[in-house]
Amino acid sequence: MMDHREDLIRERAYALWEADGRPEGKAMQHWERAQAEAAVEQASQVRPAGKKAMKNPPETWSIVDEQSDESFPASDPPGNY
Repeated sequence: MMDHREDLIRERAYALWEADGRPEGKAMQHWERAQAEAAVEQASQVRPAGKKAMKNPPETWSIVDEQSDESFPASDPPGNY
């Protein structure tokens, strides 16, 4: 079964192919472009930091948890970790 993201990529790749005049032999180029566009879209959908912005927040939430959440996606943990 296909996931929703793959369906969106397929639809976007088809639209790109049509917009490009339906050329033969460029399916991979359209697919890769659609994947890149989907990645940009997904990256722009970042929730605000903090427990209140979570759909299913944890029951316990420490200052370290808060600082880690605020620093995401940084690679370094908070200074008091």
